Amino acid sequence: MANKDSGTGFAIGFAVGAVIGLAIGFLYAPRSGKETRGLLKEKAGEVKERTSDIVQKAKETAAEAKKMAKAKLEEMREQAK
Repeated sequence: MANKDSGTGFAIGFAVGAVIGLAIGFLYAPRSGKETRGLLKEKAGEVKERTSDIVQKAKETAAEAKKMAKAKLEEMREQAK
């Protein structure tokens, strides 16, 4: 059952890693501080949007898996009677 949660955990970890990587990349980029902060803000917004999409899809997938598991359990209970 722990495997079902790993998709969501992976997506969140990936998003956090992407944000950290982007931040480090921008901090070492040859730009002014104001320009760098603007780019960081823009990219952080994009990553947040993508992360929200990934989390929503993971929730939908988990809900569908739960629904299928319940249906299979009911089917097995009916066969056991």
